[in-house]
Amino acid sequence: MQEQMLGIALTYGPKVLVAALMLLGGYFAARWAGTVAGRSLERYELELPVRALLESAARVLVFGLFVIMALQNIGVELLPLIAGLGVAGAAVALAMQGVLGNLAAGLTIIFSKPFRVGDYVSIAGVHGEVLDIRLSSTTLGHADLSRVVVPNRKIVGEILHNYGRIRQLAIEVTIPYEADVDDALDTASAVLRANSRVLKDPVPGVGISRLADSGVTLGIAPWVAVTDYGAANGEINQALLAAFRNRKIVRESRAYLAA
Repeated sequence: MQEQMLGIALTYGPKVLVAALMLLGGYFAARWAGTVAGRSLERYELELPVRALLESAARVLVFGLFVIMALQNIGVELLPLIAGLGVAGAAVALAMQGVLGNLAAGLTIIFSKPFRVGDYVSIAGVHGEVLDIRLSSTTLGHADLSRVVVPNRKIVGEILHNYGRIRQLAIEVTIPYEADVDDALDTASAVLRANSRVLKDPVPGVGISRLADSGVTLGIAPWVAVTDYGAANGEINQALLAAFRNRKIVRESRAYLAA
């Protein structure tokens, strides 16, 4: 018995030792490959999730090659092992269709870039600022500090409205027909110039929106950063109301979400 154990140790011991050294070397080689891949990708304008994915893929590929060499060194037949992994992979894929669908959709979003972190989007019946893009889901943030996590498979193939990083307010103010329209337009323009949240470029739109039964409806459409949308809406409406009341030309004002 001892002789058999000694024979097995002498036969397979060196192979197992070499395989272990291969795996150890593969671990450090994989880390090096990931670092090199990350540095190489810095020159490209890639989203953080894309870079992380490519770095991980480089590490897994290099370590996988070392695993294959280590198994071959100790005499493991790879063909039956690959066949077994294929059968197991098919069973797992069937049981995790939803998860795999999210991963495939996540890859589509990451590489096609229909939106980026910081953009304001409307998709799948929800809207908000894109806070995070992962392989399985996309996280949107609302002005009330709540978050919406959208599975990526609900995004791909749907109609997406990407507002970008700026949004346009659509404010309407109705004034009497007998009021001085030019004075009202100048007053509205002055209010916009006085608000620090209003962007100078693109130029705000100020003009007559329509002629209503109750009076002349002015359309006031300034551009603001996504993060300033809620605050700017309230500030501009309050300033318009005060300015128009001082000149006794205001009847009503209201704001709505620009489509």
